[in-house]
Amino acid sequence: MAEIDLLCSLPKTKRNVQMRLEGKNPEVIAIAKQYGQMYFDGPREYGYGGYRYDGRWIPVAQDIIEHFQLKPGDRVLDIGCAKGFLIKDLIKVCPGLEAFGIDVSEYALLHCEPEVIGRLHLGSADKLPFPDNSFHCVLALNTLHNLNRERVILALKEIQRLSQGRAFVQVDSYYTPQQKEIFESWVLTAEFYDYPEDWIKVFNEAGYTGDYYWTIIE
Repeated sequence: MAEIDLLCSLPKTKRNVQMRLEGKNPEVIAIAKQYGQMYFDGPREYGYGGYRYDGRWIPVAQDIIEHFQLKPGDRVLDIGCAKGFLIKDLIKVCPGLEAFGIDVSEYALLHCEPEVIGRLHLGSADKLPFPDNSFHCVLALNTLHNLNRERVILALKEIQRLSQGRAFVQVDSYYTPQQKEIFESWVLTAEFYDYPEDWIKVFNEAGYTGDYYWTIIE
């Protein structure tokens, strides 16, 4: 288990934290947690404000393939795949790679990239419908924190079951109380989050031996 930033090549997202905080209320949060049209392609206060492919995942795909030494024929699962952008780019970077995704959002899957049709499944991270050891690599990028702590543990056990530790998860976290305050002003869907040292305790409790990193909002 190692801390490594596999998303370092993603462009930094511009966030108006004060505007998000002013717009947050129980109704907005409830709509965001439906992971439907409003979350992905509605106004910014409900989520992404328009979730469209722009190629930004290509260098991330390259880093993942290099880190895990993936090759054509290897099987990769992206948990929380949304519309399949990373899967599209994994296949583009490594033709012949067997990349698949799973997500709770039927809306996202119905609006996926054409290149990944047939590769995406509807389901949840804490109950993955695949046999033991069925993937050479499992990814969960900014997804697991949308579950409560009990379900996070189950999801990490599922990732371990499918990958035997050849995995990478990235979750919401913070290093200081000030960063925690900013995060809580911004977040809409996260159910469980904590400082890095406490996340590592969760990883250990679940028996997770893969790699990990943090999303810090500043």
